[in-house]
Amino acid sequence: MVLPFAKFFIVSTAFLALPNALRCGILRAPAMANLKNPSPEMTTQPPVVTFATLSDEGTERGNNEDACGVHAEGPLHVLVAVADGVGGEEGGEIASRTAIDVTLRAYRESPVSWGPAKRLYRAVQQANIDIHDRALVVTELRRMATTLTAIVLDGGMVHAAHVGDSRLYLIRKGALLQKTKDHTVAGARRRVGLISAEAARDHPERSTLTRSLGRDLIAAVDRLAFPLVERDTLLLCSDGLYNVLGDDEILAGMGAGDAEAACRALVSQANGMGTPDNVTAAVVKVNGPLPDTPSTGIRALLSRFFGA
Repeated sequence: MVLPFAKFFIVSTAFLALPNALRCGILRAPAMANLKNPSPEMTTQPPVVTFATLSDEGTERGNNEDACGVHAEGPLHVLVAVADGVGGEEGGEIASRTAIDVTLRAYRESPVSWGPAKRLYRAVQQANIDIHDRALVVTELRRMATTLTAIVLDGGMVHAAHVGDSRLYLIRKGALLQKTKDHTVAGARRRVGLISAEAARDHPERSTLTRSLGRDLIAAVDRLAFPLVERDTLLLCSDGLYNVLGDDEILAGMGAGDAEAACRALVSQANGMGTPDNVTAAVVKVNGPLPDTPSTGIRALLSRFFGA
């Protein structure tokens, strides 16, 4: 099934469709791009945060079950999300598109007083409920589900919500670090030491999900937070990218230039390797200094009591 919205992705603030005959879309912009009334200082200063997203059918698919989207609330407040509809099931495209649209809308409409972590988590759960409820009503969609990896960059902190096997990477000082867990059979076996990372990469159940959005009324969502510093880069991607590109190849693609160039390079590399799946990349680059983030956890408590 090829739906009309498979040809583009939605930018959240105005739900602006970006048509593309190849059923992929790209947005490149500073984080202030969606603001209604940016100040003169914002428009003359080089952007601290820039981002781009790109989704493509890949080399063997006739439709795109991936989806991606962005929402900016300020020059240092950006939500970016990537979803990958479960292949082989009815409604993969619908599930991934719903996950993105509802997450962005629910986040935008939630009280700012909740803070970014709670807003993101509630938005993801709302997307899960919408997918789950629609699957109950429409018989043909009863097994639809999707992955979802979403981040909110707020000041100097990243807050993430993650379900499935799309990934979030942090690139810092030339090193690539996977920040999310793969919720797959192979990923679970690798984490408990039953198989190696190399064996997991080629395991027959490397794409068999143990968690997804839409299957259960309440989704089991991983939540994480970590600080960013100047020159850090974030990559969110679907398995169509990392299944065919190794860490060195991903790093090479990320070094192709700005956020848009990195997206195009990564997708082009994956297609050049003959990826059998849809492929999606979303890149967020920090080009300047970010606000200091308050310490949290045990270290912060010790500091308060002992001045450490």
